[in-house]
Amino acid sequence: MISIQNISKVYGNKKVLHIENLEIPKGESFGLVGNNGAGKTTLFSLLLDLIQPTTGFIEIDGHKVNENENWKKKVSAFIDDTFLIGYLTPEEYFYFLGELRGQNKASVDEFLKQFSDFFNGEILNAKKYVRDLSKGNQKKVGIIGALIGTPEIIVLDEPFANLDPSTQIKLKKLIKDWSQKEQVTFLISSHDLAHTTEVSNRIVLLDKGQMIKDIITAPETLQELEDFFTSPVEVFI
Repeated sequence: MISIQNISKVYGNKKVLHIENLEIPKGESFGLVGNNGAGKTTLFSLLLDLIQPTTGFIEIDGHKVNENENWKKKVSAFIDDTFLIGYLTPEEYFYFLGELRGQNKASVDEFLKQFSDFFNGEILNAKKYVRDLSKGNQKKVGIIGALIGTPEIIVLDEPFANLDPSTQIKLKKLIKDWSQKEQVTFLISSHDLAHTTEVSNRIVLLDKGQMIKDIITAPETLQELEDFFTSPVEVFI
């Protein structure tokens, strides 16, 4: 479903990302890990056509993302709070996204009912603007907003950050359920190795813009990743 071919991004004389080939099939829960500056956000930005590649291309269902918009109805994302609209209430924000994705207010309201436990009574009918919510509750709004319309591909950058433990557990269950039952492809970037390993059936490790490991998740995966990040000398495998 997602094909990445010889993609690179260069700023000045610094190459911040170069991936020769990466294929992500439909329904995969795909984790992306790496230190700051590894190229995770750059890769997601290229995938979402927020920046232009220096070389190569990314295809979604055969459509190059930087050449047409046929892929956009299939993809949703929450990368950071710039994806939110602070002067709207959460309800207004959800209705806005619903309209973009062909959903009326009644459909959005019905869709949101399943997330009452996730919202914990702090989002809907709170009579607050999105900008006045806590960081954790803003994150909840962004994540659930990305699910509206049940897109085929959902991109989440650091989805576990700012969430309390109870909500992190609920989010992990949500990702697993949607990936397995709805065949939604999740692309998740996170510094939290344990959470990422738990929800991903495949993990790619980036370092300094290069793909170092491509791992099918197994019981030993978390230890393998921890060993890499605690090693005094980074070994390219």
